[in-house]
Amino acid sequence: MSPHAGGRGPTPPDDVAAFAPFRPRRGRFVAYGFAAATLVVFGVIAVVLPGPEQGGTWRAGDKVFFAAVGVAIAALLWRFASIRALPTRESLTVRNLFTTRVIPWRSVVDVRFGGGDPWVTIELDDTDTVAVMAIQKADAEVGRSEASRLAALVQALGPSATSPDVTLS
Repeated sequence: MSPHAGGRGPTPPDDVAAFAPFRPRRGRFVAYGFAAATLVVFGVIAVVLPGPEQGGTWRAGDKVFFAAVGVAIAALLWRFASIRALPTRESLTVRNLFTTRVIPWRSVVDVRFGGGDPWVTIELDDTDTVAVMAIQKADAEVGRSEASRLAALVQALGPSATSPDVTLS
């Protein structure tokens, strides 16, 4: 019998808000702003560098390199701005800076949002830990609220839907 049947244990969340994507707020807006500024600055530099026809030493390849560096930095900032965690009834898809991982709820045994970590970490039943960069301390009260929402999902859908080890501070 399921731990949710017969009124025992936590009830699974049915609210659409419970399954809303987790996204950082402050970091996302800062990253988008810096990405745009980077494109503008490096684009302007690439255009105004004096070439041999203006008496300078910058060649076309140098200008392309400057523009490419700006695009690469902006792409990295865009990737940072696009980090998120998408909960479903079956799993949590965590998209961090360089990796995307699908984690079944039954594998999550601990949620931590304390100490010196800048974001939530979850511990898995294989003793691996995964950073959930989408829930950040920089977002202050919103971050704490989102960490509580994640902990509630783990409690309702996790391996021991009766009492997981959840540490929020």
